[in-house]
Amino acid sequence: MSHHWTSGPNFAFPRGDARLDMTDLYAFPKPGDPGKSILVLNVHPSWGVNPPGPTTKEPFAPGALYQFKIDTDGDAIADIAYSVQFASAEDGKQIATLRRIQGARAAGVCDDGEVIVEEAPVSVGRDALVTRAGDYRLFFGWRSDPFFFDANGLFNNMQFTGDDFFVDKNVCSIVLEMPNSALGTKVVGLWARTLDKTGEGWIQAERGGKPFQAVFLPGEEREAYLNGEPADDVRFIGVFAHELEHSGGYRPEDAVGVARQLLPDMLSYDPRGPARFPHNGRTLTDDVVDVFFSMFTNGKVTADKVGPHGDLLDEFPYLGPPHD
Repeated sequence: MSHHWTSGPNFAFPRGDARLDMTDLYAFPKPGDPGKSILVLNVHPSWGVNPPGPTTKEPFAPGALYQFKIDTDGDAIADIAYSVQFASAEDGKQIATLRRIQGARAAGVCDDGEVIVEEAPVSVGRDALVTRAGDYRLFFGWRSDPFFFDANGLFNNMQFTGDDFFVDKNVCSIVLEMPNSALGTKVVGLWARTLDKTGEGWIQAERGGKPFQAVFLPGEEREAYLNGEPADDVRFIGVFAHELEHSGGYRPEDAVGVARQLLPDMLSYDPRGPARFPHNGRTLTDDVVDVFFSMFTNGKVTADKVGPHGDLLDEFPYLGPPHD
């Protein structure tokens, strides 16, 4: 995750649709209530680089699927899934339906299942439209992008100056608050994906759990990776290791060891303890960029001099209101 244009060819969006582009996945205990957890999937950056400029104002792709996948037994296959689908309402806005699937069917496309909420409103303005459904709270819509990174410094041969490219950018967020029992109450593996419905059926546009994983993959390998599943990620260890040797000067055996730590591409999360990336889940203020580049360069680059955004909220949905 933290893909932000790194998934499609030449920094374009997957399948040419910004609404299907996944940017970040977060998982952390609810502040003040350790019996509940918060899952956040951010998609659809408000700004693109190929082509350069703002993306569409429509938040989500109608009919597409946005899914959280949860592995509860360590085999990298989903045992629980939360699936969100959006539709256009009569007033030109969007509404959301959230479904929960448990068991063998959770590993599939999951466009049916137990309905948690339907016709939930999608936020397009500064006010967060929050929906309650039993033990769940839900938010769908535009928010300030919490990701922080000197992206221009990356393109300048990793000469970072602390210029945060994302400080005034927006994303579309799916935020779920749920009891830990809905996750399994123990260590789980999390990832997310977007799927596009075509005349030939469902096509997976993008998937991921950990930040920056797609950076390791050249064109054809990247497409295979984004179309794949965590259970099959062992096949990419060699590709990851080769890139680590090149980028960080790792010895071959050390590069393989680091690659095995990165794969399968799932975010490990234990709701019983505090969250902090890369050890447990990921909060909205975790500096994943510093962690990644320290690993990627084998300690040669350890910071981009950028810190968390100041517009985060202390209450649900936690992400700040969207910028104009």
